[in-house]
Amino acid sequence: METVQHHFFTDMGVMVGRSMRHISRSLDTIVTVTIMPIAMMLLFVYVFGGAIRTGTDNYVNYLLPGILLMAIASGISYTAFRLFTDVQRGLFERFYTMPISRSALLWGHVITSLVSNAISVFVIILVALIMGFRSSAGVLPWLAVAGILALFTLALTWVAVIPGLSAKTIDGASAFSYPLIFLPFISSAFVPTASMPTVVRVFAENQPVTSIVEAIRALLSGQPVGHDIWIALAWCCGIMLVAGFFAMKAYRKRV
Repeated sequence: METVQHHFFTDMGVMVGRSMRHISRSLDTIVTVTIMPIAMMLLFVYVFGGAIRTGTDNYVNYLLPGILLMAIASGISYTAFRLFTDVQRGLFERFYTMPISRSALLWGHVITSLVSNAISVFVIILVALIMGFRSSAGVLPWLAVAGILALFTLALTWVAVIPGLSAKTIDGASAFSYPLIFLPFISSAFVPTASMPTVVRVFAENQPVTSIVEAIRALLSGQPVGHDIWIALAWCCGIMLVAGFFAMKAYRKRV
């Protein structure tokens, strides 16, 4: 049992290292996952921020949680892209002829998504600090924020695995992420939902991004979180369980 576990973690480490090298050599990935969210944050803070009324003195404090979710949604599209590419090149079949743990191949992509998105989030927070972002949160609220973002990343990563393994074209593998990137715009990520028309407001207040954004915003500002954190956790865990089930089903079908 110990030998099997040793091989699994060793093989997964090799796969993570391989995927991370691919990311570091891909300018397109770096631009989309890190630079574009930062550009979006700069645009909203310094161009639109003066015209948006959020009830806060510092708009970057209000905006940052939504930007982080957008960055993660952009990042997981590359998980689907890398999986699709490996499948089309027959790398899975070639790896299976070697003494390698089969599940390590899939988990390597999942862990890569967590690591790469964590790096992206860290860089964006550093830029936000330069722009004037300030938080009165202590260590535990920051750990809670990190946990929520990690759960959100895992949930979307398992969603990405499904088209990555089953799509027929490269466009089909990555197109699923477009609605996810657009979803924060119809939420409280950029403006309060009270300013929206009734139909749009009802949708915005009952979709996962709003509860996740509100929970992170409250934690970072040192305010009471209320029931938003439980709704956010329920959304993340629910999506992760459902997507994980279908992702593993697609994986077993593929292998």
